[in-house]
Amino acid sequence: MQLNKIPTTVVTGFLGSGKTTLLSNVLKQAAGKRIAVIVNEFGELDIDTDLLRSCPLDCEDDSATQRGEDGFYELANGCICCTVEEEFLPVMQQLVARRDDIDHILIETSGLALPKPLVQAFNWPGIKEHCTVDAVITVVDGPAVAAGRYAHDEEKVQAQRLADESLDHDPSLQELLDDQLSAADLVVVSKNDLLDQSQRDRVKQVIEEEVESSVKIAYVENGEAALDVLLGLEAATEARIEHVHNHHDHHHAHGHEHDHAHDHFESFVVKLGEVDADSLQNSLEDLVEAHNIYRVKGFAAVNGKPMRQVFQVVGTRLERYFDRLWQPDELRQTQLVFIGKGISKEQIEDQLNAALTA
Repeated sequence: MQLNKIPTTVVTGFLGSGKTTLLSNVLKQAAGKRIAVIVNEFGELDIDTDLLRSCPLDCEDDSATQRGEDGFYELANGCICCTVEEEFLPVMQQLVARRDDIDHILIETSGLALPKPLVQAFNWPGIKEHCTVDAVITVVDGPAVAAGRYAHDEEKVQAQRLADESLDHDPSLQELLDDQLSAADLVVVSKNDLLDQSQRDRVKQVIEEEVESSVKIAYVENGEAALDVLLGLEAATEARIEHVHNHHDHHHAHGHEHDHAHDHFESFVVKLGEVDADSLQNSLEDLVEAHNIYRVKGFAAVNGKPMRQVFQVVGTRLERYFDRLWQPDELRQTQLVFIGKGISKEQIEDQLNAALTA
């Protein structure tokens, strides 16, 4: 065990696979453990960061820095593979400077980020002396994999990718998942409660065909897993990462330009006033049915309710729940981030206006 190094857990996985839910449950269990969280969010609205901030962290008020508050360090839009030199290194340098105040670092990558370039950064001077990758955790959508897909809405996404000639050399969804699995020390299969035994066996077979025999598989429901299953793996992944060859490396080796799949997504935020929750849900379901919307997530100010309601949509699956009370000085406002292909902010906003209560 490398006692002088800060252990770092990297969590990767497609949009909607359950990364944020998993990290939220880690933080809820980590009483007394001082954790810094780096959220690499794709989209204008840092919904994931806000969700994680609502978890009970043992941080002092004076821990804020120019880059974050309460131990949170947020990278700007775009995958870490693209921003690692410009933004990841300065953030890690700030954490290294505060290493005596930090017990663990958690990094949530964006849905289409590749873990290898990030792990390689832990071999850089200034980082390798003080930090180590405790584990790379790849979260996969159990029901999607059991059904022979790579994401909940894989067919819709793949159809758009195939229709776009500029994506000829981009990794497919299968290749992206392969690359995320290739760096994994632990694979977490989410939504286990939606799988029967034959489906679990199918998921296990698919994963075991892609990973080394030493890689463990954990099946979780609602992102709940014991802390010792996720942290303390001591994998030191940075020591083996150069031997991991993936599809991304192959495309670069053959002279392809660095063109990431998510560069072709549209992402924007729709802001509304107070809404009727059922009407908002109906409008979202209609929009997802009619447009190439891959992901919706955000918060709703529900008329007559003192709590903020979270909305999350992946494919045709919609979840909503209340997460916390609105603060007295907080603007009661509905904010939803949309990620998709060929979608119009104005058109979506017009349809959602039907849910307004005033």
